[in-house]
Amino acid sequence: MAIATVAAASGEELVPFDMVRTKKSVFQALADARAIYGGKRPIIIDGDDRAITYDDIVRASLALGHALKKGTKAREAVGIMLPTSAGSIISFFAISAFNRVPAMLNFTNGAAGVTSACRTAKIKRIVTARRFIELAKLDGMIAELANIAEIVYLEDVREKLGVMDKLTAGVGQFLPGLVSRSSDPDEMAVILFTSGTEGLPKGVALSHANILSNVEQCRAHVALYPNDAMFNPLPTFHCFGLTAGSLMPLLLGMKSIYHPTPLQPHEIVRRIKAHGATILLSTDTFLSQYARAGEVGDLNSLRMAICGAERVRDETRQLFKRKYAMDILEGYGVTETSPVAAVNQPGAARPGTVGRLMPGMQARLEPVEGIPGAGRLFLKGPNVMLGYIRPENPGVIEPLKDGWHDTGDVVAIDEDGFVAIKGRMKRFAKVGGEVVSLAVVENCASAVWPEFAHAAIAFPDGRKGEAVTLVTTNPEADRMELIGWVHNHGVSELAIPRKIVHVPEIPVLGTGKTDYVKVEKMAAAAVK
Repeated sequence: MAIATVAAASGEELVPFDMVRTKKSVFQALADARAIYGGKRPIIIDGDDRAITYDDIVRASLALGHALKKGTKAREAVGIMLPTSAGSIISFFAISAFNRVPAMLNFTNGAAGVTSACRTAKIKRIVTARRFIELAKLDGMIAELANIAEIVYLEDVREKLGVMDKLTAGVGQFLPGLVSRSSDPDEMAVILFTSGTEGLPKGVALSHANILSNVEQCRAHVALYPNDAMFNPLPTFHCFGLTAGSLMPLLLGMKSIYHPTPLQPHEIVRRIKAHGATILLSTDTFLSQYARAGEVGDLNSLRMAICGAERVRDETRQLFKRKYAMDILEGYGVTETSPVAAVNQPGAARPGTVGRLMPGMQARLEPVEGIPGAGRLFLKGPNVMLGYIRPENPGVIEPLKDGWHDTGDVVAIDEDGFVAIKGRMKRFAKVGGEVVSLAVVENCASAVWPEFAHAAIAFPDGRKGEAVTLVTTNPEADRMELIGWVHNHGVSELAIPRKIVHVPEIPVLGTGKTDYVKVEKMAAAAVK
């Protein structure tokens, strides 16, 4: 039985949430944006600082799409394995414009993870670039993938563009609807994949309406303007980097500055300053690195730093506030909600929460034993996915029951509608019959040793059910120091780990989230 059901309570919407704008394909939405903001408008700044206009994107998408559609059929999934770049987004629109389905492949998952994703989505063709494969040293992965799919290099396609490909682009520049293939707004627009940290990656099927609804929800919830410039260093295989960082700026007339990797803090700070970026998308892990890399004043052009994917630590907030006089807007999303489900708003942010739900969304909380005042979060709304594509049933979308998605997260929602994340269901341990959040263990360690990274893992324990181990990069982390802090701050003793394991670094996924599968293996090896 649910303990609460709430609708979005975001206060006054900045722009009315208009569902009419979601009843089209993503390519049509691109064509409409070009008509509104002007084809000559520079809208993307690529990693090499090259400016790309709406006209450039539409022309390139149609020429490339016409070439790529040969040998594939309507609704077929085509893989894209590229870093955040104009090439990635043009490939996305190229595949979509001719009624194929782009499937964004997470190359940081290794050959086994990408192979599994290809089999799950029935991908027979992968679009990539020779230069990217060379720079990322992915030759071994490509050799394995070539056994199950055709590898298509963008450099080769460009060299071999035929008369009809160029003619399609020429006509489509003026009449895109004449040469592209229309898609039903409720049909699948893209396949993304879960991280695979809890098993093989699942495909997440998002419709055109899902993506466009999330763009419109963000427009209605957060102040976004055509004169904004968004800096996006997040990967396009991650929904935050794809929808919020790449598609949303394009469709709202905002210039976006792409960076191929989030792992270059000094270069990212330099480019933010050089291009006068006003909005930065990031995760706590990466944002704390950027804050330390920059000098006072380097990020003065920013008016918003929006963080998702993981909790924003207090020390990151304080550092950003002290050094750049700016508050961080924390949000919450999952791939299954396209991805933004909640976010704090400028002037109405509440630290410790992820803000209020997006317009048009509903939340349902179901009780969780041992966690009072919170519940397991289920979400419903126009941005919630069509369903999963599971490895055991390749190519088949498994629809959601009554449209509700089980996030697996435990949250509390206050009377003003602010959502506070307590942790994932799988990130709680039962110690001596009591429930303890592993996130709280990590928060305590971060408070004591803010300059270091930490991750908590629970292992079976014959005497107390489970025992908590803290993995930390602090070589001098001492359990007694942690005990003293916990006692002095009124935190439950359950947050004190049984053991502490020292490691040189905490492994992270390509999205910046902690890779708990690798952390668990490291901890298990250390405590044997």
